[in-house]
Amino acid sequence: MKFIYYILRYLQTIMSTKKPSIPKGMRDFNSDVVQKRNYILETVKSAFERYGYAPIETPAMENIGTLTGKYGDEGDRLIFKILNSGDYLSKTDLNTDTNSKSLTKQIVEKALRYDLTVPFARFVVQNRNDITFPFKRYQMQNVWRADRPQKGRYREFYQCDADIIGTDSLICEVELVQLYDDVFSRLNIPNVDICINNRKVLSGMIELMEATEIFDDIVIIIDKLDKIGIEKVKEEMKNKGVKESSMSTLDTFLNARDISDLEMLLEQSEVGKRGLEELQFVMEKIDKIGLQSTNLVFDITLARGLNYYTGCILEVKANDVQLGSIGGGGRYDDLTSNFGLKDVSGVGVSFGIDRIYLVLEELELFPKNITISTTVMFVNFGVTESSYCLPLLKKLRLAGISSELYPQKAKMKKQMNYADNKGVKFVVLVGENEMDSAMLTVKDMNSGEQSELNINELIKKLS
Repeated sequence: MKFIYYILRYLQTIMSTKKPSIPKGMRDFNSDVVQKRNYILETVKSAFERYGYAPIETPAMENIGTLTGKYGDEGDRLIFKILNSGDYLSKTDLNTDTNSKSLTKQIVEKALRYDLTVPFARFVVQNRNDITFPFKRYQMQNVWRADRPQKGRYREFYQCDADIIGTDSLICEVELVQLYDDVFSRLNIPNVDICINNRKVLSGMIELMEATEIFDDIVIIIDKLDKIGIEKVKEEMKNKGVKESSMSTLDTFLNARDISDLEMLLEQSEVGKRGLEELQFVMEKIDKIGLQSTNLVFDITLARGLNYYTGCILEVKANDVQLGSIGGGGRYDDLTSNFGLKDVSGVGVSFGIDRIYLVLEELELFPKNITISTTVMFVNFGVTESSYCLPLLKKLRLAGISSELYPQKAKMKKQMNYADNKGVKFVVLVGENEMDSAMLTVKDMNSGEQSELNINELIKKLS
């Protein structure tokens, strides 16, 4: 009976032991991936700083009122909410009419940031007496969205934003197009389109469709055009109340392939004509300056579903990879008014680091020498020998040479396997003879050749 008891206990232990896991849409990154990501981040960061942007950071957690109402209904649903601390239910007013939405308002006061732009607007308002306008900032941090995970879309991901706030000059849009071109040229990504449109142009189109009162709904539907197709777009618009007669107006605009096609179409819309003038200014300036390797392309279907955009909007696509946009942004004229500071216009762009990573990986564009490995490893033969090696390690590190000592005495095969698996370039053996002669036995792990060098000769060789 005892035997059966122990067997049952053993089986119970196996069945109750859960394998470690992480939530869907979240990821671990091994060293190789992190080093590749750092390559992208350093490329983006250096471009930001060349263009005169200064770094800031904001907290991962914001007050829920800061975030809600800025992204539209769909965006608000994707905000990760954080339960209040302590016995939050004791402070709620529960009754038969309580639903998830009304309960959330009682038990949630904070949320994880959805993007970097809205927290930036909040930052500007809070720090307006300490910053100089126009204020150029860059920010490189994680954001969170309760989205359905799929390729290139995660629940936690990294954004790199550059914004200019405190000016409505269209020179800023020109500069941001150049910034995109600079980064994607340095990353050697081919066949990249920087798509451009203007929300005022869309306003003009929707005005002529006699659907201004549901502008936000129409923009969200248009933003799904490449995913669901024109027939589904029209169907959703009709469900929102757009007239059948307005569909011909929609078709006329969607068939526009050049901004010159819009001049006659927008003749009866003042807001549309202003948007067209802004587009012409940016495209003419870029045409005169020229881009290194990307293309600036007018796209009437570009809508950018976020509520706060008011002017030029941008989106970047890598055409050689089947993936969504790898960057996007636009002009927002009144975002800071949500926090009490009116008439402060801003414009910014964002780089989607995770999608850029997928593009570089799929097209095999990462540099071959991107992963950093230890240059020198000292074999550990015991306490005496390892103590002798410590000052030598210090000299190598002060000379800028990455070095390490195997942490404990172990079989030579085990230590050499460790060095080989880690990609160590040189292994140094220090035994009794080496300590007596002050010479080091240095093995080149690529060629297998061994040489006798003192520490200064080794530093000179590796430098």
